[in-house]
Amino acid sequence: MRDVPAFFAELGVWVAGRGVPVTRHEYGPADDQHADLRLPEPAGPHRVAVVIHGGFWRAAYTKQNTAAVAVALTELGWATWNIEYRRGGSYSETLGDVRAACDALRGLDAPLDLESVVAVGHSAGGQLALWAGAEGSVSAAAALAGICDLDGAARDDLGDGAVVSFLGGDRTSAGYAAADPLRRLPLGVPVLLAHGTADDNVPLAQSRTYRDTAEAAGDACRLVELE
Repeated sequence: MRDVPAFFAELGVWVAGRGVPVTRHEYGPADDQHADLRLPEPAGPHRVAVVIHGGFWRAAYTKQNTAAVAVALTELGWATWNIEYRRGGSYSETLGDVRAACDALRGLDAPLDLESVVAVGHSAGGQLALWAGAEGSVSAAAALAGICDLDGAARDDLGDGAVVSFLGGDRTSAGYAAADPLRRLPLGVPVLLAHGTADDNVPLAQSRTYRDTAEAAGDACRLVELE
């Protein structure tokens, strides 16, 4: 398997070389309540991608890990809002931060099309992107190798107990009911899933299970499997 820290370091070099302007904004008083705004060069209003990093909801992982995704989307014409959020505390703090970060878009002095806001999340950020869709904070959601089935992730011990650490308690707890994308179906917004077939951190079965259940619930959900 490729060295993950080295890979993120390479992405950081790529981001620096692109030279896409970025501004940091606070959306709350906590240290981790901030986000990076990048705007494409043409005049707006611009569609918005709320970019949400993963890392099994743990504090060691930050929005720097999704800076390359944000830059790439900005170069494709999207305004990007790459958010940081509190990790390692209560799940309600993390979920509340995602909602607050989405709400903060309305207060930005920027040419944004707030009728077209998509959450794009990687891994655990995929769970948060789908949650934002369930809450009505965004008009569509995309999960990249997303943790889409928290019951299944807990059963399979993904991330060495990451789901239990994030939600606490057993699977009848309020955390699962609030946060598990499968339990929030139908979302009522379009969903795109992308997942590598050989992923051994978040297995492809996570996205396949979500796709099948979402379609059965009447949601528009597409899964792209990447070899």
